[in-house]
Amino acid sequence: MRQDALSAVIGAVEPSATLAIDAKAKALKAAGKDVVGFGSGEPDFDTPEHVKEAARRAIAAGCTKYTPVAGTLELRAAVAEKLRRDNGLSYEPGQIVVSCGAKHALYNAVRVLCNPGDEFIIISPYWVTYPAQVVMSGGRPVFVETSAADGFRLDPERLRRAVTPRTKAIILNSPNNPTGWAACPGELEAVAALALDRGLHVISDEIYEKIIYPPAAHASIASLGGEIKRRTIVVNGVSKSHSMTGWRIGYLAAEPAIAALAERLQSHSTSNPDSIAQAAAVEALRGDQSFTAMMAGEFRARRDSIVGRLRAVPGVSCTMPMGAFYAFPDISGTGMGSMALAEALLEQALVAVVPGAAFGADGHVRLSYATSMENIERGMDRIEEFIRLKTAGG
Repeated sequence: MRQDALSAVIGAVEPSATLAIDAKAKALKAAGKDVVGFGSGEPDFDTPEHVKEAARRAIAAGCTKYTPVAGTLELRAAVAEKLRRDNGLSYEPGQIVVSCGAKHALYNAVRVLCNPGDEFIIISPYWVTYPAQVVMSGGRPVFVETSAADGFRLDPERLRRAVTPRTKAIILNSPNNPTGWAACPGELEAVAALALDRGLHVISDEIYEKIIYPPAAHASIASLGGEIKRRTIVVNGVSKSHSMTGWRIGYLAAEPAIAALAERLQSHSTSNPDSIAQAAAVEALRGDQSFTAMMAGEFRARRDSIVGRLRAVPGVSCTMPMGAFYAFPDISGTGMGSMALAEALLEQALVAVVPGAAFGADGHVRLSYATSMENIERGMDRIEEFIRLKTAGG
């Protein structure tokens, strides 16, 4: 087969660095190596029992057939209830499209907005998939840098300067992967004002909303008023909040015209998400929510531990995350780039981290603390020893 017969667009997209690191670490573990993994972007807790039981009931009841493309009416109603209860947002079930994970919902959102050459503003550091989804949709990612020196806060003036006549949307991720930044009210208001002034859409990725650490608090940009709500596509799911990553249930909520296009797109790509997982997601959204609070409390204790350890490593500094379950230390003082350090840590110290270059920040690495406190201590012992030897010339 001629190479030029394949898609140049897809061929130009880099594979997910987070999944690649996780796969390499798992391969080493399978070979008998004692790898400590800080790469995975999923909670290490089991899915709550009452959610699993709902799935068993669905199987027993024969809920194993196609559902409506946009999800069952029961699940879309449960999502609408959740958005009203938790976020102060009013949507009808017809404005909600349930997809095969929040990543799928994000792709639907980008794809239905994007015409060839449209620009999407992405705040950097960014989740690795945003630029790829824009490129695959025929658009152009435009990056607005933030800095660890000021806690990765968003500079409204820098954001405004990035807007051009081709700008279609701003992709907002709060709490943020990989930095742990969470938008304050003033930052959300600045983004909303700019979007309304320039006629832009906002894609608001809120998948980590339940994993946030006081005094930080989550607010959806769509809750700032009717005008910005109409220009916002809210994306969320149950993967992080209920430790349901493998169940693949995410959703978007948007204006009826956008939701209808997302449903049409999905009808010709994946069709409906898994019927059994949808039944489980209804229970996740409507049932006992104490699991989510427990998990967030555990993550906070782990955050405090891993950040404290990172700050004690020579050449390393680390901003305190306000949400999600990632530390994003600045490793530029070690004299190594993120790719070289990540490779060396995995091969020589048997510790898996994700290079910051994948997130647009080569001077950083990402460590997921969605792992046990014991693993955090073992992994940090190895990282500290490795970097101390390197910086000492060993």
